[in-house]
Amino acid sequence: MRSFKGETHYSIVREHGVEVLEASARGQASAKYFEREIDLRETPYLRWCWKADARYLGLDERSKGGDDYPARLYVARKTGFLPWQVQSVNYVWSSNQLAGAHWQNAFTDRAMLLALQGRQSPVGEWRAEVRNVIADFKALFGDSASKIDGLALMSDGDNAGGNATARYYGVGFSDSPEPPNCPG
Repeated sequence: MRSFKGETHYSIVREHGVEVLEASARGQASAKYFEREIDLRETPYLRWCWKADARYLGLDERSKGGDDYPARLYVARKTGFLPWQVQSVNYVWSSNQLAGAHWQNAFTDRAMLLALQGRQSPVGEWRAEVRNVIADFKALFGDSASKIDGLALMSDGDNAGGNATARYYGVGFSDSPEPPNCPG
């Protein structure tokens, strides 16, 4: 767990007969971080299902005060030996941007955000995602990534004091772009 401000509550719950990870943020921000090297040449596709129960209305998500997302999944790769030498692609469930929008994180130029679900996306419904991580690093940073060093799940509301709950299921890497089957 990596805490930014307080601790998001994470728990395993059952939904439609399967176990899913639930993350509830009540003005907090912490990430469930899995540090593991993944060879993207073998398994370039990140696949998962997620759903959010709410949006944070009225935020400017491109600002420090609005850098909150009901659901976020990010991949990180080390670019040097020092702890801050990391680049990350953050796949977000955006409250106010359109799906497909991307922008630089308000706190660092070493993180790019990509809205996979946006202001028009329905809340409370499972959505399946498949991303070619190599292609996303190339499009957002201008260079390809052959490996990543970690993955994190996060629901946060620390900057604007928002409350949201998200659920995640079936997060994993694959050599196939086939979308995962979501609960329900």
